[in-house]
Amino acid sequence: MKKEVEKLLQYVQKPARYTGGELNSVVKDKDKIDLRYAFCFPDTYEIGMSHLGLKILYGVTNERDDAWCERVFAPDTDMEELMRKNGVPLFALESGDYIKDFDMIGFTLQYELCYTNMLNMLDLAGLPLLTKDRCELTPIIAVGGPCTCNPEPIVDFVDIVFIGEGEESTNEVLDLLKDCKKKGATKLEFLERAKDINGIYVPSFYEDSYNEDETLKELKPTHNAPARPKKSIISDMNTVYYPTEFVVPFINVVFDRATEEIFRGCIRGCRFCQAGFIYRPIREKSVETINKQSKALIESTGYDELSLCSLSTSDHSDVDNMLNSLIDWTEKDKINLSLPSLRVDNFSDELVKKLNKVRKSGLTFAPEAGTQRLRDVINKNVTEEEVLTTCNKAFDNGWTSVKLYFMMGLPTETMEDIEGIADLGMKVVHAFGKNPNTKGSGVQVSISCASFIPKPHTPFQWEAEDTMESLKAKQKHLLESIPSRKIKVSFHETPTSLLEGVLARGDRRLNKVLLDAFNNGCKFDSWDDKFNFDAWMKAFEDNGIDPFFYTQRQRSFDELLPWDHLDFGISRKFLENENKKAHENKTTPHCRIKCAGCGANMLNGGHCDARN
Repeated sequence: MKKEVEKLLQYVQKPARYTGGELNSVVKDKDKIDLRYAFCFPDTYEIGMSHLGLKILYGVTNERDDAWCERVFAPDTDMEELMRKNGVPLFALESGDYIKDFDMIGFTLQYELCYTNMLNMLDLAGLPLLTKDRCELTPIIAVGGPCTCNPEPIVDFVDIVFIGEGEESTNEVLDLLKDCKKKGATKLEFLERAKDINGIYVPSFYEDSYNEDETLKELKPTHNAPARPKKSIISDMNTVYYPTEFVVPFINVVFDRATEEIFRGCIRGCRFCQAGFIYRPIREKSVETINKQSKALIESTGYDELSLCSLSTSDHSDVDNMLNSLIDWTEKDKINLSLPSLRVDNFSDELVKKLNKVRKSGLTFAPEAGTQRLRDVINKNVTEEEVLTTCNKAFDNGWTSVKLYFMMGLPTETMEDIEGIADLGMKVVHAFGKNPNTKGSGVQVSISCASFIPKPHTPFQWEAEDTMESLKAKQKHLLESIPSRKIKVSFHETPTSLLEGVLARGDRRLNKVLLDAFNNGCKFDSWDDKFNFDAWMKAFEDNGIDPFFYTQRQRSFDELLPWDHLDFGISRKFLENENKKAHENKTTPHCRIKCAGCGANMLNGGHCDARN
């Protein structure tokens, strides 16, 4: 660590955020490597250190003898203030070196409201924000993560975009960058070669134009760039790289435990869920692989908790065998096994017996909507009876708290659907009271309501977003409909939902708005106490852009969407048909019952683990 950094740590909260040196962190001799890669998470250490993707790509890069990947997090406001006051640029944790001198700087974008943090980190590093002002080959500024399924609002600031899964494309980009450095190539020459790597999108090679009604007319490829860049995909989850060790933080982080990814994708097809579509097709790990990797992580980290990671844990095709084999050794070694993302429609008696062998915490389920009609609209394929049956199974076995996730602002939603949320919560309370096996003072039902944001590459990508006024009225109505103190309700803030909706489905014209918002002081926009709604509205006004053009407007199927040129494998016709079925209150069976022909399997040579 540089002395100028070290002297600042006595004045900040949680100095361990900035020191590095944790167990399993990787330190290399920088004189013996060819490439230095700063992997940036645009939020605080505690949030970034909980992110599985960072752990995977950190390991992928550091497996190489010729490259060194170091971690970089957004400094909290106290540290940033001291860094700017003392002229200390943004630095990496492992070496303490300033990242402006690295070969590649990559940001993982998990949430649209982290965009200003990305700009703040580049500025704090001492780098020009706009890609056109960075003329040298290095550092290459790259972005990846779920937000890159529509990167258009940030393309003025980045050189390359990783679309899809990065385990293989990261190595291809590093190989190319190493070769270009060796040959003394220009940045343009690097980009012209990078555009041909599967899963890489070079946004500066596309020109946008607009119709008279302000909708997108064309994104025209230049420099022989592909008309539709394809996402990269990992074909075999059993053979792809997975870390055998995680960096173990010195301080508490959000998810401080070993995490084992058990499969990618989802069979369900919930129409609101972006992750369920952009991570298709389904690809599972074998039980043998899951056990082997889990044991390695526990041994190398010393964690006493193992969490299984997927979009729907109980949908693994061999879930009973998987849990039996994991419980055999975790129970013996006193390792707590955490099973998030459970479904109410496959919460079997066998699964309950297995859960009884692990630590009891509150159970979480996601009905998503309060009435069956609206659950059919969003293709949740869960009934009220299944919710109550599942809760009763849990109550039979000693659980006394249940958390239910819902959304507000869904397409076709009415106040009757809002009342249904309160009704369902109350039926869970009554189920506990009527259950002959329940003991104690009572049940606690927590209802969490997120504001629905239509997202790209989903059947609802054409839908209008609910207004802030309407969402506030629905929140008020729900609170008035709750009849019991045994039910607690929490909401998302509506102004942040508006901004998330704008950035999620925006086009390239938002780059100027984003830059102005940053210059107006915006950062940490996902933090309620730091979000500056007025500064964002001023940025929109100064650029003559109406934010509601991106949120409150119903799009037609004929409109060219800003992300249509990016191929995530999902057929546009399939999404249109799902949208039409939603407005007819019709459901689509999940992938193991009947293949709906979404097309994603073609990215994987025609294979999908959900198919027989």
